[in-house]
Parts: sequence; C-alpha cells; structure tokens
Amino acid sequence: MKWLALLRLVAFSECIVKIPLRRVKTMRKTLSGKNMLKDFLKEHPYRRSQISFRGSKLTIYSLRNIMDLVYVGNLTIGTPPQEFQVIFDTASSDLWMPPIFCTSPACSTHIRFRHLQSSTFRPTHKTFTINYGSGRMNGVVAYDTLWIGDLESPDQPFGLSMVEYRLEGRTYDGVFGLNYPNISFSRAIPIFDKLKNQGAISEPVFAFYLSNISMKRKVIAFSDGCEALVDTGTSHIEAPGRLVNNIQKLISARLRGSKHYVYCSVVNTLPSIIFTINGINYPVPVRAYILRDSRGHCYTSFKESKLSPSTETWILGDVFLRQCFSFYD
Repeated sequence: MKWLALLRLVAFSECIVKIPLRRVKTMRKTLSGKNMLKDFLKEHPYRRSQISFRGSKLTIYSLRNIMDLVYVGNLTIGTPPQEFQVIFDTASSDLWMPPIFCTSPACSTHIRFRHLQSSTFRPTHKTFTINYGSGRMNGVVAYDTLWIGDLESPDQPFGLSMVEYRLEGRTYDGVFGLNYPNISFSRAIPIFDKLKNQGAISEPVFAFYLSNISMKRKVIAFSDGCEALVDTGTSHIEAPGRLVNNIQKLISARLRGSKHYVYCSVVNTLPSIIFTINGINYPVPVRAYILRDSRGHCYTSFKESKLSPSTETWILGDVFLRQCFSFYD
C-alpha cells in the first residue's frame, strides 16, 4: 500500500522517500527523523498493516532547519529541472515561487523560475492573490512538470508571483501548500492531491516529524477544551492575547520590544507546558519553548495570535511539532 508521509518530510510511495533534517545554524539539537519514525511504528503496531516496506528503496535528501524558525526543502520544476527551496505549509494549499519577470525587491533576492528555459511550461491568464500575516503576493497560474524526491507530477498547476509585498525577509524561494483544495486561492489542485489522483501514492496520508494546557499540574487555559490548528508554516505557538499573557506571567517573562524575555540563568528551572489532545498529553519542554536571539538572550516562543480576538483558537507551530510525529489524513 502506497502512501505519502512528510517527515519534514518523509514520503512513502513505491519506494520510501525519506527527507531528514540538516542542521543550519540551529540553536538546539533537533531530534533524528529516522529514529522518531522507528519509535512511532513500534509504539503504534496497528499502523504496520497499512504500510508495505517490502522491496522498497530508500531515497534521502535534506531539509534545512534555519535558526529553528523555518524548515525548507528542495523541489524542481521544469524540463530540464530548475531547483528551488520551499517551505512546506499545512496551513495553505497553493504552490508558488517567483518567476524571472517579477520585479519586486522580494523576488530579486531569491531564485526565480525561468519559464522560457522549460520545454514543458504552459502559461495561463488566470490570476490570484494570497494574503499572509507577513505580506501579500499577486500571482498567475501556470503548468509544468514538478519533482519532489522520486515523485513526479507532470503538468502540475502552480503559481508564479507577479508582485510581492513585504516578503523580502523570507529564507526560502516559495511556498508548498499542503492543505485542502477548497481553500486554494488559485483554485489549482495541490500537488499532494494530484499525486494521489494520478496513482503516485495510494493513501491520502502524509506526516511530519517535527484540549488543555497545563503547567506545574495546574490548568492555565481551556479547562473545558478548545480549538487548535497544527501549522508547519508557523514558527511559534500562537494563542489569544489574554492566554499568552497568562503563560508569560507564570514563567516571569517580560516584554521587550516584540518578544517576551526571561533570564537564561533560570531557564532550567522552568516547567514543561503540556497540551492535552484527545486525552493524550503532549509535553513541550522548556528547551523547546525558550529560544535565543542573535545576542544570546532567552525569549519565549508564545505569541499573540493575529486571528480575531473573539476566536479562541491556538496555532501549534514548529515549536510544538518538533516534539512529535504528526499524521494528516
């Protein structure tokens, strides 16, 4: 049985495509993707009947962990292939990158797709806009052959950014959306769904290695349960302001600029914060939710959500996902 697992990323198809992490200036040791997958399958034997490893081959390539803030990997587009670094985002559905004809400052600092050099490129006149928390892009839909590992998606629809606003500081060329087709701004079929439809993978499942919150055995938020989004495109853990402020107060974090800081000397005395999801505890240890800035000062990874204040929703980003192996179906 073929399926796709993104182990930041791990993909299973006819062969196993394993994508481990490669450290790039990280501030903490990251867990081993290979060992995490082995442990997960051992602890959940019922999964074994759904995965066939018989006669499989292993293909390995790396993602880059950039300052524990974002995880990027390589994919290629076009014939002959052109390589790009993308962020794999479970909160969006569109795949896009900058083309050579984009003149925005943000485009000029990244690798740009040269459409005239691809014999399989097919343009359209369909335009779209995506608004992100950090900026916006206006794009046009095109088609070309895309490869991720050993998986090929011919005539894959994707976006080319014509104009980019406030996206200059990103450390990747484009975005690889993994969410549902019905939230795609370009209305193009996402690559994951297209791979499933063409039989490259047989199960609509992927995974990443990357309810209440309690501290010191004390419930500090949502004792009656709450809603949460798991987002690989978000670096931190985000929540309504009053709940974030409650956590910052309990760990004696003080606001300086846009971050809440704690004394690095007391970090080892701080407790784990536990998310209880469907009755299972997922502890986030202090070494995960306390980060260091460029000057070596310690700050917390909890941020106020940009969602409506009336929406009591948590966004569990990479800080949370680094502690577990998450499946998406």
